[in-house]
Amino acid sequence: MDAKRTAQLQALGMVWSHFDAGFEEGLAAAAAWADEHEVGLAAPVDAVVGEYPVGRWLKNQRAAPRRAAELERCRAKGLPEPEGGTAPLPDERRHALEDIDPGWCPTWSIDWQRAFRLAWLHTKAGGTLPDKAGVAIADGEDLGKWASAQRAGFTKLTSTQQWMLTSVLGVTVAPAKRTRAEMWAQNLAAASQYQEREGHLEVPRSHTENIDGETVRLGAWVSQQRVKAAKLSPERVEELSALGMRWT
Repeated sequence: MDAKRTAQLQALGMVWSHFDAGFEEGLAAAAAWADEHEVGLAAPVDAVVGEYPVGRWLKNQRAAPRRAAELERCRAKGLPEPEGGTAPLPDERRHALEDIDPGWCPTWSIDWQRAFRLAWLHTKAGGTLPDKAGVAIADGEDLGKWASAQRAGFTKLTSTQQWMLTSVLGVTVAPAKRTRAEMWAQNLAAASQYQEREGHLEVPRSHTENIDGETVRLGAWVSQQRVKAAKLSPERVEELSALGMRWT
């Protein structure tokens, strides 16, 4: 068929491929959902436009590039290739989805992407991310609960997600909790500092010491060590005894 006749049929709405027509239908539904919800294509899997299951459709579109990325990762590391393949998403279709939302297929979960964008819209409108649940709810997402979860699990996120949280949302992360060994070392340093200055370790219970800009409740700590002396390791008993610790 020559180009002129092809163009005439296309002008009449000729469907050349049911597969292509199905994609166009899904793409139209995805664009409509994005316009309504303002979070790009981060639609939950149960999202619908009318009766069209746009969330399920988008999940299926994301499957191809994600599996392709996993295949490439396995090949690069010399690992066995995952079973079951998938046809690559044609560039034309990928570009059509990127035109609606450049971040339509993140490497992390789409639920995380949706929550992040809701949080971004909230802060963009002048709101702040609370540090507790039940304060700020957006489109069914508890932003305070989500933000708290991100702070708690920050080290488990990808470097890109961490950057998005700190640079875009201004999320601050609490320092990692000290280990018992680290806490012992800090208190022992405070005890050593006190003993060097005062010449003894008879510390008033309410006394505090400053170690590297942090306040250490040295008096209470020394009293606690006396109470639980029998449970301390011989090494720790020796460390305190070397500072002149009175055990009774």
